[in-house]
Amino acid sequence: MNRINVAIDGPAGAGKSTVAKQLAQQLNLRYLDTGAMYRALTSLALELQIDLENEAALTVLAETLEFGLDEASRLTLGGQAISEEVRTPRVSQFVSLVSSYPLVRHVIVAKQRTIALAGGIVMDGRDIGTTVMIDAPVKIYLIADLDERAKRRQLELRALGHMTELADLTQQMQQRDYLDSTRATSPLRPADDAVIIDTTELLPHEVIDKILEIVRSKVDDAHNAKL
Repeated sequence: MNRINVAIDGPAGAGKSTVAKQLAQQLNLRYLDTGAMYRALTSLALELQIDLENEAALTVLAETLEFGLDEASRLTLGGQAISEEVRTPRVSQFVSLVSSYPLVRHVIVAKQRTIALAGGIVMDGRDIGTTVMIDAPVKIYLIADLDERAKRRQLELRALGHMTELADLTQQMQQRDYLDSTRATSPLRPADDAVIIDTTELLPHEVIDKILEIVRSKVDDAHNAKL
């Protein structure tokens, strides 16, 4: 089981990161939050005052980024753990635009696949099961009501010291859902073989229990196929 790959996709606020991180710990697997890679790129582009409508310039910047995972499965950039500053409302405002560019996605997806090559990883994002790890034996797609997702994100931002109106967050998430699901390259959608789980009324440990059952069934099926 320590070499299995698990792909978890879904819209913002559906619980991907929380569930994926805890699942990886329980299965003793590595964990990669792919959204943080696009956020890191967006944050750096804002810092460098790069035109966010300049796909070529953003692609060049993306190519220079050296991502990795440390021993605690924290995403690193240039050997340094990425801070929570990549989750500020300002970064959230622009990350969908930056991640919509085909050339940018091509570069970042290649970096994600490199990290996944060794196997034994839980990876969450929006195109993991459909683009990044299409051969992953376990593919999960998390969904939740928009209002519930906005409330969760508001709590996350408050914990980071950012006060945001719920109505504003709801509107932002609705817009991001639209941008992510309608972009030309790797749009947000469940893989054909993904298991869809509605997390609206579930606690994280309940979602994890459901996924663990799926992982165990896949492992058992693979074991029996070898007999």
